[in-house]
Amino acid sequence: MELDPNLYTVAWIAPLEIEARAALHILDNRHRGRFPWRHGYNHLFHAGDINEHNVIIATLPQGEPYGTGSAAALAGEIKTFFPNIRFGLLVGIAAGLPNLSRIPPRDIRLGDVLVGLPEGESAGLFAYDLGKVTKDGFQPLRYGHVLATTEKIVRAAIGHIKIESPNDTEIFLPFYERIKDKEHTSGTFIDPGQDQDYLYEVDQDGTERLVKREQRPDSKRVRVWYGPIGSGEKLMKDAEQRNELRNKYNVIGLEMEAAGTMNQIPVGVIRGVCDYGDEYKNKEWQPYAAAMAAAYAKAVLYQILPMSMPAQHICIFV
Repeated sequence: MELDPNLYTVAWIAPLEIEARAALHILDNRHRGRFPWRHGYNHLFHAGDINEHNVIIATLPQGEPYGTGSAAALAGEIKTFFPNIRFGLLVGIAAGLPNLSRIPPRDIRLGDVLVGLPEGESAGLFAYDLGKVTKDGFQPLRYGHVLATTEKIVRAAIGHIKIESPNDTEIFLPFYERIKDKEHTSGTFIDPGQDQDYLYEVDQDGTERLVKREQRPDSKRVRVWYGPIGSGEKLMKDAEQRNELRNKYNVIGLEMEAAGTMNQIPVGVIRGVCDYGDEYKNKEWQPYAAAMAAAYAKAVLYQILPMSMPAQHICIFV
């Protein structure tokens, strides 16, 4: 069955395979069929619906290097192929940037959710490697304000969830519970466990130490953090550089695709924390983090009433 691109209003961008798998599981329904392929297009799309929003799920082709450039190409094709897209969500994993020296401490942990929102003079998305080099060092371009702003309806939906903080997790955790036991190629989306969450800090003299943190109670296992998220082309695996970005620009996390998509489709950026942007980065936490971000994104769509579209039969997987 051929699907009609005109009927889809939400772009869910999940660049990595594990992010796309979480997205497919979180759909209310998957749509049977394929979109017509056009010469010159390099991406294929999955389809489904959430809260009666017709959603396309876009991911990078196998073997494609991820980063801002690949994400920009993907977003560009979405924009031209789906003429009725109202807004987009960029949903997946990121490095979280705890700052325990703040008052109150920013105790970001693996599995927490990061949501890009402006904070003071800082943009909700900060392109930390886009700018110019001066005698005073690297100067980011307008502190990220060069990027497009997330659609107001998405920011309103996020605000609708955020106002319930610190109980905002109650809105999206039921969605996670429904998919946590779903399978991907190497396991499920279950929590690896707080005893596997290791944070290393670098002191001013360069000494590295393991930070001891008390485990959270089960009822407060996950927390959502709202603020500016840094986006760049390079994978961050250096604790000192990570801390420098965190302290200078007050970012809560780092990822690699949002800056590439933002001026094509002004996406809402929702990320699950899978590492701390240091040399201890590994893939163990990626499935859980991707699923948690997908659950929050689904909650966003449940805050927004769907737009009426011309009636057309769409087959769904049952």
